[in-house]
Amino acid sequence: MADENKRDNERVAVPSPLYGEVKVYQPMTILDISRGGAQIETPFALQIDSLHDFRLSLGERSIVVKGRVAHCHIGELKEGIIIYRTGVEFIEASGHVQSAIVHFVEALKLVQKAAAAAAPPPSIVEGQIAE
Repeated sequence: MADENKRDNERVAVPSPLYGEVKVYQPMTILDISRGGAQIETPFALQIDSLHDFRLSLGERSIVVKGRVAHCHIGELKEGIIIYRTGVEFIEASGHVQSAIVHFVEALKLVQKAAAAAAPPPSIVEGQIAE
C-alpha cells in the first residue's frame, strides 16, 4: 500500500491550543489617494494605529502597500449597513510601489484638470429668501 502521508514535513500535534490569525483581503472603496496615504470606506472598523497590507487596483496595475490606520469613524449608514471611513498612512512602501502611486495620482490630476476645463461654467440662478 502506498504511503498515505504525502507531506514533505511531518506534522506534530501540540499539547494545548496555539492561536494565530489569518490575513484575508476584504473589499474596500478608495475615496481619495495621495502619495502618502488614502481615505477608504469599509463595512467594518479598523483599529487606530494597526498595520495592514492594502491591495490597491490603480487602473491597469495592482499593488500591495503596508499602511497604518490613522483614524477611523462611522461615515454613513447605507441600506442598514454601517460604513466606516478610515484614513490610512502608507508606510514602508518600496520604490516601485511609490512610483506606481505617484504615477496614478498624477494621471488622476491630469484627467480631472481636463474634465474641469471641458465643463461648461456653472449656471447662475437668482432667487429670494422667503420671509
